Amino acid sequence: MTQRKNRQWLALAMICTLAASPMSGGMAADDATIVDSWKSIAVPAPPELQPVTVDSAHTALLVLDMYASWCNEAQRPSCLRSIPHVQQLLKDARAHKMMVVYSGGPPNSTNFTLPPEAIAPLPGEPMVRSNADKFLDTDLAKMLAAGGVQTVIVMGTSADGAVLYTASSAALRGLKAIVPIDGISAAKPFGELTAIWLLKNTSGSVASYVTLTKTGMITLQ
Repeated sequence: MTQRKNRQWLALAMICTLAASPMSGGMAADDATIVDSWKSIAVPAPPELQPVTVDSAHTALLVLDMYASWCNEAQRPSCLRSIPHVQQLLKDARAHKMMVVYSGGPPNSTNFTLPPEAIAPLPGEPMVRSNADKFLDTDLAKMLAAGGVQTVIVMGTSADGAVLYTASSAALRGLKAIVPIDGISAAKPFGELTAIWLLKNTSGSVASYVTLTKTGMITLQ
């Protein structure tokens, strides 16, 4: 009888020990989140870049948030490196009489924030003021519709802010969005990586309208 009671107590003790023991570094499996697995997640393969030919008469070039105060070696070195690519595409777009639209600061700003002189807007080129999505609370959609625009080329900084949300917003409005990756930048490289990945791996209603490319792979007609 005593031996049987001892076995019962031993079994009960084992059950209690198992119930109290931590799982996976002190966390129950049901409580684990993606943050707990962060370091074990593999970086996906980069998306394929595509050559693209655009009809200049029905395309607009959007230059987003490339403020001179940001676009420098101290703040955003990748923005500084993108300037020659933005400058060349601006030159080609203007030669083809393409619509060019800039964004120039948040909506609560009293003045437009201008980009570096090398990529500054010309007289008559419109500017909008908004947060990440440049369609939000601006006349951008009306401008594009009035100009018969069916495609937007989205360049600028922040890749994980203005570029990501404006390109996605354009796609959700049925506009084709071309994103040259050498013309976008962010405060940190991971911001660029995540924006590029999301644009081609998010909802099909966005990804199917987005083309990732480089400025040298764009042909204007």
